[in-house]
Amino acid sequence: MKKLLVFFIAITSLATAQKQHITLEEIWNGSFRTEQMNELNSMNGNFYTLLNFNRETRSTSVDKYSYATLNKIETIVDSKNLSKLKYFENYSFNNNETKLILGVDIEPIYRRSSLGLFYVYDIVLKSLQLIDKDKIQEPTFSPDSKKVAYAKNNNIYIKNLETNIVTQITFDGLKNNIINGISDWVYEEEFEFVRAFKWSNDSKNIAFLRFDETEVPTFSMDIYGKTLYPTQQVFKYPKAGENNSVVTLNIYNAEANKSTEIDLGKYEYIPRFKWTKDTDVLCATTLNRHQNNLNLYFINTSNFSSKVVLTETDAAYVEVTDNLTFLNDNSFIRTSEKDGFNHIYHYNKSGKLINQITKGNWEVTNFYGINEKAKIVYYQSTEDGSINRTLYSINLNGKNKRRLTNSSGTNNASFSKNFNYFINSFSDVNTPPIYTLYNGKGENLKEILNNNALLTKLKNYNLSPKEFFTLKTKNGEFNAWMIKPINFSSENKYPLFMTQYSGPGSQSVSNTWNRSNDYWYELLAEKGYVIVCVDGRGTGFKGADFKKITYKELGKYEVQDQIEAAKELGKLPYIDANEIGIWGWSYGGFMSSNCLLKGNDVFKMAIAVAPVTSWRFYDSIYTERYMRTPQENPTGYDENSPLNYANLLNGNFLLVHGSGDDNVHFQNTMRFSNALIEANKPFDEAIYPDRTHGIYRGKNTRLHLYNKMTKFIEQNLKTTK
Repeated sequence: MKKLLVFFIAITSLATAQKQHITLEEIWNGSFRTEQMNELNSMNGNFYTLLNFNRETRSTSVDKYSYATLNKIETIVDSKNLSKLKYFENYSFNNNETKLILGVDIEPIYRRSSLGLFYVYDIVLKSLQLIDKDKIQEPTFSPDSKKVAYAKNNNIYIKNLETNIVTQITFDGLKNNIINGISDWVYEEEFEFVRAFKWSNDSKNIAFLRFDETEVPTFSMDIYGKTLYPTQQVFKYPKAGENNSVVTLNIYNAEANKSTEIDLGKYEYIPRFKWTKDTDVLCATTLNRHQNNLNLYFINTSNFSSKVVLTETDAAYVEVTDNLTFLNDNSFIRTSEKDGFNHIYHYNKSGKLINQITKGNWEVTNFYGINEKAKIVYYQSTEDGSINRTLYSINLNGKNKRRLTNSSGTNNASFSKNFNYFINSFSDVNTPPIYTLYNGKGENLKEILNNNALLTKLKNYNLSPKEFFTLKTKNGEFNAWMIKPINFSSENKYPLFMTQYSGPGSQSVSNTWNRSNDYWYELLAEKGYVIVCVDGRGTGFKGADFKKITYKELGKYEVQDQIEAAKELGKLPYIDANEIGIWGWSYGGFMSSNCLLKGNDVFKMAIAVAPVTSWRFYDSIYTERYMRTPQENPTGYDENSPLNYANLLNGNFLLVHGSGDDNVHFQNTMRFSNALIEANKPFDEAIYPDRTHGIYRGKNTRLHLYNKMTKFIEQNLKTTK
């Protein structure tokens, strides 16, 4: 029997040895990239369009498809037929889908913003019309398709497509001073929008935000580049407790050629504004600086009066979403966490609650919209477990709920405008994305695209399964996953390497297909490491109380949970409790730094990439949402800052940052480095010149970073190999 067992182990080891080893080069050259549908845009009726690239002709095209058959109906425009454009990078339709705006030479500004050259393409005439000879931002058709509004040099312009006359409607725009119609840095990053102007439904008015940045402190970064002298990037950045832009809502009337500022009472932020179904009524959302008091205003454009139709308050903070949807009678739908979980609510046009559409101890994670004729609402939720996403429909009155997707995992839908069809993207931990056509009733009609070729390819590699489990500590029960080494044996001792992000409302433990880092974890597992991820308190999709427990104390409970998780995992018979490491990026880097310092008897090593090291250095909107201001809550800021615990460093530490990080400033790492130097604590450091927060631009940047981190782990977290 022993001889047979030895023979079996030998055969298994030989089969494993014959398989390929994942390499960092493969991870970062796209060898494991999934096939995806290009960005899908729903059209009027049962049609959608895709932006396609033809490798043979090196041209781009907008192609129209039928939801019902998935067949291509026609090519709407192809750059090979346009003498002025060899290619285009994005497109948008006018309301009646007779014209397109095509963008070329797009250059990024920050995370979401960009500049580019834009043309109007007339589908019938097959003609091109340059909007502006200079690079502009956010060109947008008027609803009647006769004009295009856009932003340039911090001002707003309107081009009449019939006469070619350009009208400038704001004149005080000035860099680092006044911005009209485009969000400032912190709004773009934290409220997640760039275009801050919107046409009224009758094309007569444009509502826009004006940002006065005059009193916002300026931040500067050296850009080393390739010239003899570095240049500087200088921009307004409100850190926690500092002055924000003074933001006002204005309405420009095209007929009167006049702008009027709207009185919205006392507020700090205008995170959303939107025209209602009533042509003369604009809706605006305001927040106080603490972000725990949200008001919904209706503004009458005939006399510019405003009134509050809905107020929501919270002991911690109120989430801002993009779910506000107006029905034809001007009643509206929005989501809220006010009952402890994120759910869908229906209000009449006066702001009185009609009914709560969804209920339960689970979260609505996406609101797709409503088929108003059938009075059916479509949404995504965690009803199938907090690590899963499933699609549902429900009547507007909250009855007749129907599950539209059966597979447990991550389901994401792209609906036709009339909600007759949707294309579902499904994946789970074992299944790369599969795109499938459904009708609005949830009937599976046809598979469109799968990644079976990738699955076949991966069979040739040494891969270990990702195992989900619930980790119990003295602080609670938490979602977690584990990847064990190849040829794992419970009789051996393995080093533990933990990964996490841990930020408010985030989720790292989810039943979805691999990201690039998952292949890195597989590479590490093959080298003999057990990899574990734990979502502790403060993370999302388990209710408001679970998420908001970290309010005013970011880094306290989350760090406790990672330390306790490491202790519990260290009790497992196959974990070497003396060989435990942790890493993270951004918020995760803040966490891994604190874990190594405050858990110096648990963690032997840590890697922190682009970490916040003091919330005093981070932006106002994000930080104050969770911490209030440093002036109000100094201990919350300082008692959880790695800067103040540098003397506790007892393990091996790698600190990484990009010097061109406009988000989490390089200042964080420099100040932390100095604190470690003053404490006479040795550490390793890697600086990536001019790289932004993602540390990815430039030849071999990610490959270099992951090579360095892998070697650091191997040197400081010993395996039994």
